[in-house]
Amino acid sequence: MNGAQALLKTLADAGVEVCFTNPGTSEMHFVAALDTEPRMRAVLTLFEGVATGAADGYARMAGKPAATLLHLGCGLGNGLANLHNARKGKVPIVNIVGDHATYHTQYDAQLQSDIETVARNVSPGFVRTSTSTAQLGQDAADALTAARGLPGQVATLILPADVSWSEGGVPCPPPPPAATRAVDDSTVKVIADILRSGQKAALLLGGHALREPALLAASRLAAATGVKLLAEVFPTRIERGAGLPAIERLAYFAELAGVQLAGLQHLVLVDAKSPVSFFAYPGKASDLVPPGCTVHTLAAPDQDALAGLEQLVAALGAGTAQPVLQTATRPDRPTGQLTAAKVCQAVGHLLPEGAILVDEAITSGQKLGAMTAGAPRHDLLTLTGGAIGQGLPSAVGAAIACPQRPVIVLEGDGSAMYTVQALWTMAREQLHVISVIFNNASYSVLNIELERVGAGEPGPRSRAQLDLGGPQLDFARLAQGMGVHAVRADTAEAFCTALEYALATPGPHLIEALVPESIAGAKRKVLPWVLGATPHLPQPVAQVLKRAISP
Repeated sequence: MNGAQALLKTLADAGVEVCFTNPGTSEMHFVAALDTEPRMRAVLTLFEGVATGAADGYARMAGKPAATLLHLGCGLGNGLANLHNARKGKVPIVNIVGDHATYHTQYDAQLQSDIETVARNVSPGFVRTSTSTAQLGQDAADALTAARGLPGQVATLILPADVSWSEGGVPCPPPPPAATRAVDDSTVKVIADILRSGQKAALLLGGHALREPALLAASRLAAATGVKLLAEVFPTRIERGAGLPAIERLAYFAELAGVQLAGLQHLVLVDAKSPVSFFAYPGKASDLVPPGCTVHTLAAPDQDALAGLEQLVAALGAGTAQPVLQTATRPDRPTGQLTAAKVCQAVGHLLPEGAILVDEAITSGQKLGAMTAGAPRHDLLTLTGGAIGQGLPSAVGAAIACPQRPVIVLEGDGSAMYTVQALWTMAREQLHVISVIFNNASYSVLNIELERVGAGEPGPRSRAQLDLGGPQLDFARLAQGMGVHAVRADTAEAFCTALEYALATPGPHLIEALVPESIAGAKRKVLPWVLGATPHLPQPVAQVLKRAISP
């Protein structure tokens, strides 16, 4: 075997079944070796950010890593944004980056770069350049061990061309599952005492704590003790819908998250980090934990969150408590001129059992959570790291991980253009992905942020940097040019008809929703003042405002 063949066999033996690729010259022996390993499905992407985002979406739904294949440091750089999202979401990926032959690096050829330095931004826990063909299989096994442990991570393996093409490759047996650090009994006792005390407390759930078994355990705790349940603002994957506990997500706007956290004496983290503001704002706190609130950690990301919650249930004798489950309910079928809220309403009205929702709708998706809360059970994937361009590629990966489940991605127009090449991969692989593009001809969230940061009265030149209307994008034509069935809709009736057709017809579809901005004009002008006032309002009034702005 050469190195590439041994590498592929090591990955396949360990259960890695998919590699998302954008190869170049240095990776040609890996490409050729694909014909020797039928267990590995290779999925070509036209941009590295699609490959990395697809690997992220795949791992979230498959519960195991995919591999990527990227070309040198420049290819890795093109894929960094979605590797950043995967890192923040603690998603396992084996990230393979080709490099020049070891003896060629001394010549500083045109594509030579310091790949390890670039990789450490997204792979702080594992970056390795393989220098020996005989050792490459072990290097791959070590990367797998790092990626699959708790917390999951992006493990980057740099593959020089001569290490790949040389003979003497030795496949490595699958590494054993990584040991999980147990939750400490003394920690469980301390938190159990807090929940018994009647003091105002909340559990902040993230990561694996947002899957059904952990949600049921958390809901039992809420039923038995009255503890408040909250989810991270951007969960990696949350199981939701009728028959599951409904968990309120923290709001994106820091002022509204402050309303949700106000008055807490204790905040217990379960596979989540302590909440902070997404950005810094003049005169506003970055730490969202309210004064006088003590933060505790029941389960860190490298611990078993489900086991910790079950230990807490046992310590409190809450095993017989009945979890509060979301009742089945759907919004009415929308009618009239199409708006972003009506798109979310239509999705809630028509969402089928077992669907996967990928949400990168930015401002247009404000109503999505409320409109789909009582829909049939589904999974929701969100923008964990805030680097836009995640939605379409993540949908590709989710559809490959779960081919029997329809995938609906709700995507803003600006963020769609970052990785629009994902549509081609959807068509090539004939994936049942329905891409809903909110075309409001604006970077709408940045118009809001421009008002919030206190940068002064924006003029025409600054406004032009956030305007996508000249020329207006035509996503239906873009999609058709890449082999995806696509239509435009500007009424709720047309949108519902298009969504029904797309759900019933296998293969990829795109629905371009022509909508106005959700927050514009006077509403956008007044929003910063309303948000700034919320900390000073009576809690009942502040909560009403929170639900109105971010239900």
